[in-house]
Parts: sequence; structure tokens; C-alpha cells
Amino acid sequence: MVPMNVEEIAEAVNGRLVAGPASERLATSAVSDSRQAGEGSVFVAIKGERVDGHDFVPAVAAQGAVAAIVDHEVADAALSQIVVEDTVEALGELARHNIERRRALDTDFDIIGLTGSVGKTTTKDLLAALLAHVGPTVAPVGSFNNEIGLPLTALKVDEHTRFFVAEMGASHLGEIARLTRIAPPDTAIVLKVGVAHLGEFGSRERIAQAKSEIVKGLLPGGTAVLNADDEHVAPMAALAAGPVLWFGLDRTRDGEVSAENITSDHADHAQFTLENAQGDTVQVHLGIPGRHNVMNALAAATVAMRYGMTMNEVADVLAAQHVISPHRMALSTVKRQDASFTLIDDSFNANPDSMKAGLEGLKAWTSADGGTPFRVALLGAMLELGPDETALHASVGSYAAGLGLDAIIAVGSDHDAHLDAMAAALAQGAKDAGDAADARATVECVHGIDQAERLVLAMADEHPDTVVLLKGSHASGLSALAERWTSN
Repeated sequence: MVPMNVEEIAEAVNGRLVAGPASERLATSAVSDSRQAGEGSVFVAIKGERVDGHDFVPAVAAQGAVAAIVDHEVADAALSQIVVEDTVEALGELARHNIERRRALDTDFDIIGLTGSVGKTTTKDLLAALLAHVGPTVAPVGSFNNEIGLPLTALKVDEHTRFFVAEMGASHLGEIARLTRIAPPDTAIVLKVGVAHLGEFGSRERIAQAKSEIVKGLLPGGTAVLNADDEHVAPMAALAAGPVLWFGLDRTRDGEVSAENITSDHADHAQFTLENAQGDTVQVHLGIPGRHNVMNALAAATVAMRYGMTMNEVADVLAAQHVISPHRMALSTVKRQDASFTLIDDSFNANPDSMKAGLEGLKAWTSADGGTPFRVALLGAMLELGPDETALHASVGSYAAGLGLDAIIAVGSDHDAHLDAMAAALAQGAKDAGDAADARATVECVHGIDQAERLVLAMADEHPDTVVLLKGSHASGLSALAERWTSN
């Protein structure tokens, strides 16, 4: 955060200042989690479903906070309070002011905004790693991409920041537009228009309309970086008021950054020839697994080269990235009871597009000796898919059954009938497709992660060379199972 006093903060959020002790101190950070409050911080009190941040205002004063932004004055709090109507809106206004303060300084500063139905967080992680080699870079932790997460990250921008990588998500029209008003991008990436949040938007066309808001929100003359292979993304070039850069696999456009000769090693780390806009090439071997991450790497590389990185530098950094945000194609070896297996933890979230990409990664996995391991897909329900959710789950099950996997386990819930029904639809789709094609996969449907664990451990005990993919929406509980397996 660019240092500012409480009077400036109150003016920025259009709040009423109730001055408290040491109100002359400068604020240097902003948090909404009271546990993170410390010397020089501004605490934004937000009412959640289970916790009200206002209850912690007295505590953050004792931790050294300079001020609290509140929607009502809190008694017995020994710090300045800034009273506003809506603390979430005030958080956004403070973040917008912080970005304006940074832009007013006479040093280089760029915001790279990115959106898409799949791949946002992985691309953000890769891009942040690349740009850090050019200058100090701020990027969100995990998927801080909404009306709270993005402003909190924008408030980490200070007078030394060179780049702010701003991940922007949406489940409704207008959300990305609001985020671009807080942090207007100099460069905007659109990765893919899929069916995530289809239930909220109603159609893929409306999802594309929502994603296009990031292009419309570019600063005058800003650069759009678009997926040339996506029929819903490519038309967004007409909305750009500045340069358009392209990335893709087919190289259908002049100057497109592309990947050719794509292969994978035994652990599904993609290897390919990266070609830049001028036709120069370099060999890339991704450090993170997942052949589908080639497109994410292309998007990140396009922006990194736009900001001056050489192709060889890009290739070196991409190869060095082995760990990205948690629960995204994270690899580990699990040893429990008498069983041992390789875990591909991609359990952060799921939609049909990302589910199929994860399954393709599992299919591509080979043993170190080149053999075929025993491959298990542990799949949870996907949410926010609208009236076609049952058919979409069945289609994913059918897709999985056609990949030659050894076992497909759909994970439902013993306390959530909706999650259980979606898991059952996925399993039925796999069974129907398997019966029709005489496929070999064992298909099971269980009612929680404990049952899933027992099945996996039994399979891994019987098959020493086992690899397990975890993939599902957060509500499915698979990320909790991943943490159980990797905690010791």
C-alpha cells in the first residue's frame, strides 16, 4: 500500500472519520482478516455469513492497526474509525485510490488483468513468476479474484511495485467491469470461454459477454491478449481500442505466439516449441504437469515478452515453476497404511472443461519405466451449471470412461442430496459409456470422502503403481481429502 494518513483514507472512501489515538500515523497495509492486522495496517470490518469483522475491531487496535473501516462505530476501540455505509464498497474505493496513487508516481507501473473460465490462477502464477524477473510484482494468493480478493491484493501495491497481476472472476454480468474500475488494466488477457457458472449466466454467449468486460475496461490504448483458438474470445478483438496480441496452438494469425510439436514426459509435463510473433523459436519444458497448461503458458509468455523478456528467459522460468497455487495439479506421493500411490491434486474447483483437462492429464501419465500405471479418477460434483447440470455430469462420466482409465470413482455426499445426485449422474454416464464401448474401467459411486479413501487405499494396495486424480468443486470435499493425505 502506498503510505497514506487516515484523513486521506477517509476521503478516499467517502467515510466519516472518528479520530482515535495516534491518528497521525501512516497506514501502510490493509487487511480484512483480523489475524493479519499489525503495525500500520487498516482493518476493513466485513460482515460474513458466520463472522462479523466488527467484533474484532478492539483486538486489531491492540495489534497496532492505524484505523478500522466500519459500517457503525465500535465502542471501546482504541484506534481511528472510518464509518461508511458499505465496508466492501469502501474496500474497493480504497484499492482504487491506492492504484491511482501508484500511477501518479513517476516510475513504470502496469496492471495485467486476466480472466477466463479455466486456467486463470495457473496463468496468474506463471505470469507472476515471469514478471518478477522484470521488476517487483504483486499477484493474488490463490484465487483472490472477486470484489473482496482483488481490492485486498491491489492494496499490496506500493510505491516500488512494477507489475500488478490482477485475476478477475465473475459469476454475473458487470462484476469484471466493476473490478476494472478498481484496477484498470494496461494489458488484459482472455483465456477461454467455457461453461463455468453456466447456471448463473444462462448461456456461453452471456459468459463471453461477461469476460469481454475486461477488454472494455482497458486503459486507453491498452493491449488485449486473446486466445486465437477460442471462437468466443477471438471476436473480442473488435472491442479493443489498442493493440491486440494473439496466442494459440494453430497459428492461424500473423504474429500469433504459438506452440508446436507438443509432447509430454511420463509425469505429463508438456514439452513444446514456443514460437514468437517474429517466428523465432525456443524449446520449453514446463515444470508443472498438465498438457492443458500449454495454453496458459502461452498466454503468460506472450505478456512476458511484451514487457521485454527474451524467449530463453521465458523458457527458463517456465521450466523452473514446479509449485503453483494449492490444489492445482499438485503432485505428491501418498503413503497411508500399507498403500502408496501418486496423487495429482487438482481439487481446488471444477467445471466440465477443467474436469476433462484433468482427466486428459491422468490419461497421459506413464510410469517412470514407460509402462502404464493403474489410473484412478476420483471425481466430485460440479456446481453452478444450471438446468443442464445432470446431463453435463453424465457427459463428463462418459468422457472419462472413454479414456481407458482403470477406475472412476464419483464422490457424492451423505448429507447433501444435490451433490449426491450429481455424483450419481457422473457415475451413470461412465457406466453407460463403458457398457456401450466395453470399456475396462471400474465405476463406483460413493457418498463421501471416507468411503472414497477406503476404495482408493484398497486399489493402491492391490496395484503398487497407482496414480490418483482428485478433481471436483470445493463443496465436494476432495480438497479436504487431499490435505488429509498430504499432511503427514
